[in-house]
Amino acid sequence: MLTRWGFTTVFDIASVLKNTNLIRHLIESGEVKGPRILTVGEPFWMKGGTPIYIKGFLEANHLSIPEVESTSQAIERVRQQIRDGADGIKIFANSSERDETLTMPLELARAIAAEAHRAGKPVFAHVSNNQGTEVAIQGGVDILAHTTPTDELWSPSFVQRLTAAHMALTPTLTLWDVVSKQSNNSPEEIEKGMGRAAQQLGAFSRGGGQVLFGTDVGFILQFDTSEEIMWMSRSGMSFRKILASLTTNPAQRFGYATQSGRIAKGLDGDLVVLGGDPAQNTSAFSRVLYAIRGGEVVYAGN
Repeated sequence: MLTRWGFTTVFDIASVLKNTNLIRHLIESGEVKGPRILTVGEPFWMKGGTPIYIKGFLEANHLSIPEVESTSQAIERVRQQIRDGADGIKIFANSSERDETLTMPLELARAIAAEAHRAGKPVFAHVSNNQGTEVAIQGGVDILAHTTPTDELWSPSFVQRLTAAHMALTPTLTLWDVVSKQSNNSPEEIEKGMGRAAQQLGAFSRGGGQVLFGTDVGFILQFDTSEEIMWMSRSGMSFRKILASLTTNPAQRFGYATQSGRIAKGLDGDLVVLGGDPAQNTSAFSRVLYAIRGGEVVYAGN
């Protein structure tokens, strides 16, 4: 799922923290070859806001992720998750329910973000529409998880508000294609939605926003990165901007710029060898021959 596609460091933005800690231990002990995994652990959603598409999974696996009912409860849970090893915190600024999309109260989002920031941790927000994005902006969120193709196109003034808030974006365009096909949308509906998502990413990138590569893999089972790269290119992102979204941007955003993200003497030796030149064709980003973490080969293609 990860090293095969060239990832030597990843940020997991929703999982059971205990399980992820076990996986991290197996990797760091050398028992399993894999990337450095940063994680938010369990996400935060408001009372009544467990997403409809998550409820069945939680029930089937006998899992419980509590809904947040007060700012005091939220603050204590932020502290506990960080004590337990979380590297960041994620809120659901929007939660999709059967007949509506809920939006987290602003004071709750602010309290969660402020507590995470006190501990020096970044805050992600799942957003579905402009109301959720507004909560993320005013709440002090650092990274938007997703574009919002069911809502309005992003104007230059809207993008300026995002960049003024120093917010990064993980566009997850592949997610929208996968979900649309699962919903049996028509080809015309899919193309319209994907075009809208690509416009939002393009506007954000042109406006100077920091883009972080991500597909929502794990929630979706499409491990191949080629579609995401194709849509990023269609949004107008250049080879160098896509490269930055995979390397220097996340290294800078998450505090690793002095040790990874570039090829330079004294850095960690996290390298990816490609089977083509992405400057000629960006699809080469998905043609991985070797992934090398800390000087050790963690994936070697055939």
